[in-house]
Amino acid sequence: MKNINHYLAPKNIDSNDLPRRWRVNSILLMLLKGLAVVFLGSCSLLPNKSLETQQNDTQPQNTTVSNPLIAPPPIISSSGDPNFVVAVVQRVGPAVVRIDSARTVTSRVPDEFNDPFFRRFFGETVPSQPRQRVERGSGSGLIINSSGQILTNSHVVDGADTVTVTLKDGRTFDGKVLGEDPVTDVAVIKINANNLPTLAVGNSDALQPGEAVIAIGNPLGLNNTVTSGIISATGRSSSDIGASDKRVDYIQTDAAINPGNSGGPLLNARGQAIGMNTAIIRGAQGLGFAIPINTVQRIAQELIANGKVEHPYLGVQMVTLTPEVKERIQNRVGDRLNLRANQGVLVVAVVPRSPASVAGLQPGDVIKSISNQSVTKIEEVQKLVENSKIGSTLQIQVERDGQTSQLRVRPAALPAQRES
Repeated sequence: MKNINHYLAPKNIDSNDLPRRWRVNSILLMLLKGLAVVFLGSCSLLPNKSLETQQNDTQPQNTTVSNPLIAPPPIISSSGDPNFVVAVVQRVGPAVVRIDSARTVTSRVPDEFNDPFFRRFFGETVPSQPRQRVERGSGSGLIINSSGQILTNSHVVDGADTVTVTLKDGRTFDGKVLGEDPVTDVAVIKINANNLPTLAVGNSDALQPGEAVIAIGNPLGLNNTVTSGIISATGRSSSDIGASDKRVDYIQTDAAINPGNSGGPLLNARGQAIGMNTAIIRGAQGLGFAIPINTVQRIAQELIANGKVEHPYLGVQMVTLTPEVKERIQNRVGDRLNLRANQGVLVVAVVPRSPASVAGLQPGDVIKSISNQSVTKIEEVQKLVENSKIGSTLQIQVERDGQTSQLRVRPAALPAQRES
């Protein structure tokens, strides 16, 4: 299922408990394999997407230099100061921290090793107890409270047994995870310290492509690294960048971001945090992504208050229906699936006993509207569900076998999921 957007459904489905239209379900899953792109990795690297390949190095090149390229001028902030980055870093750099985490992973001994046959030949050298190893990782964070509250990515501290926070002045503190939300990749850490420098926060809803930005973090263990660039785009959906298990509309930037930058701030020219750096696409250049700071603040407030965040959940796997997708399905299944719509959101699978299953949604249904708002893309469904309330009723209009019907679905809380 890694190739189908599963925003609103758990990752594991029991094949012995599929709905009655399992044949349609299986057909759709096989046909749509490969339509969606890749997932966000735990080290905040997105595998290389199908980007346009570069020219072959063996092609003949013109060695005549006629019009030498002129380097573009450096990015200058609205103040007109070409060294505005220096001023920003000097002012806010101390509020960016390094976060080191460690977790113990236990690997189970295969049952075969306990067989007398193995012990006859290998004796006591065969492991009899589960083996443990320590996994270590590092990232960045930003101080939002002078009393020691720090924001970072969930994947930086997920499952950590110990968290160590290092300030720019070299002081280190033990960190306590107040809460984390894997769905948006936001976490809050607390250290026992006072009078700490803090970051001012901007408004990520007002961002425009082309604005100058600055990234500060600890990429590849190189502490207090500063890079700069521009906002390349806003509103990149999770499926756009291959992070289909997240619920975020990302900021895209060409400021250099590498592993270890995760959790660090993306700043505007005034030194305000407007995003949290979180991901890059492996093998690409100038394609970095940050979580908008308005999203980070909203999630952080819930984590501080409740220790967790509950997201509305339907329990469906879906894909955006286009004429190309429809043609692909019809060429393979013929009249076994009466698919008449040319656009909408096609339900690929329904999780047993989920809110969608209880309401009667079935594989092959095409979602046309939710609460009287028409939808043609999975991102639109995701936003409407995310903005709904758990336990409230959503009116979902679907087309099934050429007939339109209305279903009432009550979203539940998204089941907790953790990477193994």
